[in-house]
Amino acid sequence: MWSGRVRTTLSGKFAPMMSNYSLTLSYPEHKEGTLKIDLLELKKAAIILRALNHKLRQQIIRLIDENKKITVTDIYIKLRLEQSVASQHLAILRKAGFVKTSREGKYIYYSINPERLNEVMRYTSQLLTHQ
Repeated sequence: MWSGRVRTTLSGKFAPMMSNYSLTLSYPEHKEGTLKIDLLELKKAAIILRALNHKLRQQIIRLIDENKKITVTDIYIKLRLEQSVASQHLAILRKAGFVKTSREGKYIYYSINPERLNEVMRYTSQLLTHQ
């Protein structure tokens, strides 16, 4: 039997209801009696954290930081990568907000976005201290 957003089992207990984008749990301590977990937001957060949790992307971030601003050409030459590999990893870092781009003539320079890195590290620290 379905009861609103929370399913009641045959034993009379509440079971979580799940859709593709959210998970609703019975949670009597919560003011509404249920706790909704937005799975899409959770997936986005995981992608952002995963962007930093990769050895090559960490090397790219370190290289950008050492140079303050750098082109994709300089990155793939210094790290001995294929241009397409460097570009793919830079795109992941850019989408996560960890690097910024600026155009100077025909060149696109990459630089670190320290505010975004600081923000993610602050949230990660909060997450780890509330276990």
